[in-house]
Amino acid sequence: MAKPKPVDDLTEAEAAEELARLAVDIADADKLYYQEDAPKLTDAAYDALRQRNAAIEARFPALKRADSPSEKVGAAPTGRFGEVRHAVPMLSLDNAFDDDDVRDFVTQMHRFLGRPDDEPITLTAEPKIDGLSMNLRYEEGKLVLGATRGDGVSGEDVTANVRTIRDIPQTLPKGAPAIAEVRGEIYLRKDDFAALNQAQEKAGKPLYVNPRNTAAGSLRQKDAKVTASRPLRFFAYAWGEMSDMPADTQTGMVKVFEDWGFPVNPLTKRCQDVDGALAVYREIEAQRASLDYDIDGVVYKVDSLALQERLGFRTRSPRWAIAHKFPAEKATTVLEAIDIQVGRTGALTPVARLRPVTVGGVVVENATLHNEDYIRGFGRDGSVLREDDKGEPVDIRVGDTVTVQRAGDVIPQVLGVDLALRPADAKPFEFPAICPCPLKTAVVREETASGSEGIVRRCSGEFACPFQRKEHLRHFVSRRAFDIDGLGEKQIEFFYDNADLPVQAPADIFTLAARDAQNLKKLKDREGFGTVSVRNLFAAIEARRTIPLERFLNALGIRHVGETTARVLARAYGSWDAFHDAALKVAEGDEAALKDMDNIDQIGPTVVEAIARYFGEPHNRALVEALTAEMEAITDAEQAATDSPVAGKTIVFTGSLEKMTRDEAKAMAERLGAKVSGSVSKKTDLVVAGPGAGSKLKDAGKHGVEVIDEDGWFALISE
Repeated sequence: MAKPKPVDDLTEAEAAEELARLAVDIADADKLYYQEDAPKLTDAAYDALRQRNAAIEARFPALKRADSPSEKVGAAPTGRFGEVRHAVPMLSLDNAFDDDDVRDFVTQMHRFLGRPDDEPITLTAEPKIDGLSMNLRYEEGKLVLGATRGDGVSGEDVTANVRTIRDIPQTLPKGAPAIAEVRGEIYLRKDDFAALNQAQEKAGKPLYVNPRNTAAGSLRQKDAKVTASRPLRFFAYAWGEMSDMPADTQTGMVKVFEDWGFPVNPLTKRCQDVDGALAVYREIEAQRASLDYDIDGVVYKVDSLALQERLGFRTRSPRWAIAHKFPAEKATTVLEAIDIQVGRTGALTPVARLRPVTVGGVVVENATLHNEDYIRGFGRDGSVLREDDKGEPVDIRVGDTVTVQRAGDVIPQVLGVDLALRPADAKPFEFPAICPCPLKTAVVREETASGSEGIVRRCSGEFACPFQRKEHLRHFVSRRAFDIDGLGEKQIEFFYDNADLPVQAPADIFTLAARDAQNLKKLKDREGFGTVSVRNLFAAIEARRTIPLERFLNALGIRHVGETTARVLARAYGSWDAFHDAALKVAEGDEAALKDMDNIDQIGPTVVEAIARYFGEPHNRALVEALTAEMEAITDAEQAATDSPVAGKTIVFTGSLEKMTRDEAKAMAERLGAKVSGSVSKKTDLVVAGPGAGSKLKDAGKHGVEVIDEDGWFALISE
């Protein structure tokens, strides 16, 4: 069984390879689940794949694939039925796996909306039915279409089969909107499923696997009479296109559905705040085993439709709803060893080596231990994660019998320790103070932005540390950096340790061909290479002597400067010469350069400090100079170009905005091709000032920058 690395330790090449594999695995799982109604993965295992994919994309946003699972919902229609395009996409939901995830979800909404934390957002909580999503379209009160979710954009026309389900009204009462799409879940009750299997057994036929698959398979029968023979049921809880909205809240809409004759779930409740919603989760979880239908969590939604409208959507999910999944399966085993892995940024990550144990149908041998504090029993904020009966923190030791959980990631985590089974000779784990690399460089805990001690220990060797140098080189040649075909992880490993053709710095890559030509033993004659492969490799290297600025900046491996930040810096400075000059001044402590860089939207003190540290190190400067000497051109950044009135302009928002939050304003301006800055300078084109504007308004006057109010902003962008 493969032993995947923690996401923080993946190289760019490894991440790209894994994202490709995850895209295939998730697509296969979606096909089995949505099209063939025969899933092979448990819900926990499927969620783990998606969470792993999301975690890798969050760390390497530039590697996000065109076929990324995070951009997709469900699976394409099977082709057995007519294809239907949804008037309103049927999106999926993000998942929460614990109370903290739910609280974070609510906090993010507060921030997006600009609401104070003590002003609760009313939520609804409803069971998450394990069934088949369905869209029912009514025109002039008559059922005209029943469609599966499919890939969220297009589904399958199963209208004839839907008409056989008694829970679904054929017509709506007088007064219903001319166009009304009602959405919900088709499912089988547990007792009905048991009766079907009894009939199958009596007839000597294979038994059905579970209610969800059976319900989905029953609905996709080519013969509607077969569907009619199955006791399918329906719960209504959402909607698609509505020519008129009959209510202004989520609970109001569900009540309307009930009045129209649709079954709605009786456990759905309106909650005044997040604590109330979590209380409903506990109530529903306690009833889970006694319910006569399968559920796998609780869905929370913002009750106000006006707030739903403001919050809007991400690519594949709404910002105003989340699914709180029930806990994944757990198991106990023995912790046999703790290994330390060193990543590209020098972070030392402890990994638990476990006596193999099956968790949720998967054999687990490794688990993440996150960091030194986690092993000692403390969380990121210093709180106690595990405690004994005296309230003292419980650490994790080699030899311990531990509880392992698979939830939210392919790499499981160690949750708890059974102190009653702890060996008498078990000793506290001593986190290394020296990097395990051959140089034995010191390990340090860096300070956070607030000045407190960080939770991650890092090797201080930087490029001198072999582990980090190799990882930097792998990052340098990766897809979203220099993207050199034929120079992957194995080749980097070969060249790094090769005495005749060593590659230990980026510039060495571009001298490979010349050095090979001088050697008596040619690369083409070495095992694993050949004339064609070497010719192609050298050609791929030559092709990268010209590279866009944002790729070049990303490839340098500056801490906190990934693909997204590199793009922001590239667009802000425009050219390599401009950025390089600014970076050197920042490293020297030039106040004007520091202020200019810090004022770039999305660039904060952490990034500025990382750039200063990088270019303040002579070894790094020499590395960059050697590299640029090998380049033919570092092309200037492409600037956003649109035909909006604010395209290319630098905008500053100040004061209290009344019609939109600061986040909404920023997102709006960037969508229109504008740059948003945090301070006013002579480079600022426009200041949008709300009530209470202070120093920035004065700065606008000093620099002669145009100032408009919020109404003026909306008038300007609507031109």
